Amino acid sequence: MDILQRWSLMREKGKAREAAELQAESLLQEIQEAQQDWANAKRHFEYAEGQDQIDYAIFAIEAAEKRYEMLLRHAKRLSVKKSGFRGSEAG
Repeated sequence: MDILQRWSLMREKGKAREAAELQAESLLQEIQEAQQDWANAKRHFEYAEGQDQIDYAIFAIEAAEKRYEMLLRHAKRLSVKKSGFRGSEAG
């Protein structure tokens, strides 16, 4: 393997690493947003009035929780880690 091939290979590895880092950052941001959505759904439930609003609030809580859990599983599969991230606390 000549120097040009080595350089090309290193460049491709760098691009792949950079893409993985961007994906991890995006996923962590999405997890934080999902965590906030879950907390907001819980707050909405506290102020729900009437059966329809209560039913909707319960549905929203369950949906937000499932999305949050799905994103955490995805991050775990990708071995995404971030120091200082609050993990499974959802409000």
